[in-house]
Amino acid sequence: MLKLLFIFIPITFVLEWSHSDPTYVFVCACLSIIPLAGLMGTATEHLSEHVGEGIGGFLNATFGNAAELIIAIFAMKEGLHEVVKASITGSILGNILMVLGLSIFVGGIKFDKQKFNKTAVSLSSTLLFLGVVALVIPAIFEMTSTNKSPLVTQNLSLMISVILFFTYIVSLIFSLKTHKHLYVGEYYGVEGETETHESWSKNKSIFTLIGATIAVALMSEVLVGAIEHTSKVWGLSEVFVGVILVAIIGNAAEHSTAIMVARKNKMDLAIHIAVGASLQIVLFVAPVLVFCSYLFAHPMNLVFTPMEVVATFVSVIAVNMVISDGETNWMEGVMLLAVYAILGITFYYL
Repeated sequence: MLKLLFIFIPITFVLEWSHSDPTYVFVCACLSIIPLAGLMGTATEHLSEHVGEGIGGFLNATFGNAAELIIAIFAMKEGLHEVVKASITGSILGNILMVLGLSIFVGGIKFDKQKFNKTAVSLSSTLLFLGVVALVIPAIFEMTSTNKSPLVTQNLSLMISVILFFTYIVSLIFSLKTHKHLYVGEYYGVEGETETHESWSKNKSIFTLIGATIAVALMSEVLVGAIEHTSKVWGLSEVFVGVILVAIIGNAAEHSTAIMVARKNKMDLAIHIAVGASLQIVLFVAPVLVFCSYLFAHPMNLVFTPMEVVATFVSVIAVNMVISDGETNWMEGVMLLAVYAILGITFYYL
């Protein structure tokens, strides 16, 4: 991971300072952010061991999506609201279709059947569905209401964001305090398997997290500056760039972690990472981005395109069908990946 950082970060800055082709700058910035996101995830995990479960949960929620938040904030600064909203959609689709699909497939190849806590997962998936409903309401309002004033739409988006953020805080209390026993997996690991890792000191975790966050901010500014040129050169829409590329880059750390733990038969944890990451996007990241947008000239609303609305609903329904029985097999992973591929192709041609 550190070797990749020492390779790609200097290359990115050299290309940026020499005014090279923005396409090369975009690629190198992407390759720099991916290991940085992984480093942030690792530092947050070690820091959580020192500060306790409650604060640790908050840190994981905040810094687990910090890379994407930073990229989105710089994109808002440049007025790329469609890219930002597309990255929100892409993160939801990527986590519950691609990440969960790959996790189920990889785990299912090794284990014939993998079980998980059905009650906890059902609660999370239901909360995700309710959150997605809240996100698509502004788009439905825009399509059906006779009062289509931008100010009304903006106020609606702001009020929905406040409700979503409040729901996020309450969900943390539920999962980390009052009903935390529901989120302890019953099927973690296989017999005889033990996991050990060297714990970082508190200071090392904090300084690593701060340093990685600053580096992500710098790389994000470079990345956003090259998005428009790169999308034109590659013949991609800004929506596709946000839904597929930015979403995958911003959530790289969570992608690898979920797949690795599924391979160890920890399907409870894998599902909580994938579904929980989407929950954080819906209930935490989206509202925070709306709040932050008021710092710039033009506030962002939550009006998504019709295709984004349909894709999000289809994804949530597909995931609920797969996890409804409390167990998974590799074929269910293939089905989720197929849905993701279909939606990805559709956004490419959109």
